[in-house]
Amino acid sequence: MNHELSKTLIVIAGPTASGKTAAGIELANHYKTVVVSADSRQFYKEMSIGTAKPSREELAAAKHYFIDTLSITDTYTAGDYEQDALKLLDELFKIHEVVILVGGSGLFIKAVCEGFDSFPDIKPGIREKLIEEFKEKGIGSLQEKLQLADPLYFGQVDLNNAQRIIRALEVFESSGKPYSSFRKSGGGDRPFQIVKIGLGMQREVLYDRINRRVDEMIKHGLVDEARSLLPHRHFNALNTVGYSELFDYFDGKTDLETAIVLIKQNTRRFAKRQMTWFNKDKEITWVSADNAGLVDKIADIIAGVV
Repeated sequence: MNHELSKTLIVIAGPTASGKTAAGIELANHYKTVVVSADSRQFYKEMSIGTAKPSREELAAAKHYFIDTLSITDTYTAGDYEQDALKLLDELFKIHEVVILVGGSGLFIKAVCEGFDSFPDIKPGIREKLIEEFKEKGIGSLQEKLQLADPLYFGQVDLNNAQRIIRALEVFESSGKPYSSFRKSGGGDRPFQIVKIGLGMQREVLYDRINRRVDEMIKHGLVDEARSLLPHRHFNALNTVGYSELFDYFDGKTDLETAIVLIKQNTRRFAKRQMTWFNKDKEITWVSADNAGLVDKIADIIAGVV
């Protein structure tokens, strides 16, 4: 291997169902290295089918990290992941010249590549109080609070995402400073090179892959997996496409056929949001995911960059 490749993190990003897992394994074998997952749901032991977690065969084909490392009852943020991933990479780069980072969670990829500012400790009881307010008064009350506390973030955040609004308010109420004031700079330079590769494909092809993968998930037991997690539905990890729709089915709000249609529809929408995020990152080099010589193509790109 070329000396120039020393300490190179190859990031494989892209929307759900674009073939990231397979590409990551092929690259890991090509470079004789390992895969670090940047998928914010594959951390959880209890969620396998609905998160399209790598199969036993795939996990055996290349060593993976951050798969099945948490329980859905654990609180885990992108900031926690940043610290854990950087510590792991420091160890991995003592053994490997190249490490493959694979995932569709843009925020977690950003955590490793750029980092976040340190947020203040949250004072006890604040989050619980805000959650209770959300349950009693609805999201409108929290929106009003955020507009007064942090108009800058109010103009940026998805105002229908209660989790993010609660997070911003708990930071504000704990520190007296707006959440946006902690987001102005990254975590500094990384002691390794970063090459970002995006797996792209025509929208119609991607949507067909998503629809077929949902059918496979149902065939392999997603309904039973979701039913087993029903008692834990209040945990944030389960606020996830594929589970939320089935919870509504269990509640009698929809029938199973409708729930499956909604899973496909919401997964396609999720993929569209992922592409919007990744398209903003001008450091990503896009390659066709259905390229027969995908690994060679990526290797050529990396050789040209580093």
